[in-house]
Amino acid sequence: MAEQKKWEGTVSTTLENANADQIWPFWKDFYGVNKWFPGNTTCEGIHGNNGEPGCIRHCGDLPVPAIDGSASSWHRERLIAIDDIEKSFSYEILDSNFGVKSYVASVKIDPLAGGDSGRGCRIEWRFTVEPVEGWRLEDMVSNYEVWLKIMVKNMEAAVFDHSS
Repeated sequence: MAEQKKWEGTVSTTLENANADQIWPFWKDFYGVNKWFPGNTTCEGIHGNNGEPGCIRHCGDLPVPAIDGSASSWHRERLIAIDDIEKSFSYEILDSNFGVKSYVASVKIDPLAGGDSGRGCRIEWRFTVEPVEGWRLEDMVSNYEVWLKIMVKNMEAAVFDHSS
């Protein structure tokens, strides 16, 4: 039996009013994803130092169905690499109860072209994962698009809350 090809997905969004330097600290806070991620009410560091490669977070109460009969979904992720200059990081899912295996993702934040005013940035979120039983790649990408838009809307609002 031939091995099934991994799924790959990319979603992105543009912020017009917040720049990369303003948004990056929210993403860099690896243990703080629950502040921005819809439906993810729990995120805590369980190994290492927040924002350093090798640190591990446990996230729970996710907006995806658990396959083990649990009332809520959870996963553990490890930060693989982080680059403050490039405003990028990559991470992997180590374990979950919703059927995801061999998941690796990266996030990159770039200033908008011609951004002399320092306004605006583009955020790109890429992932690869083994096909997940009961899911379709198109639905996974669609979920990521919604999640990313909600996350950056919340982040952008926080930028303006801090600046007023």
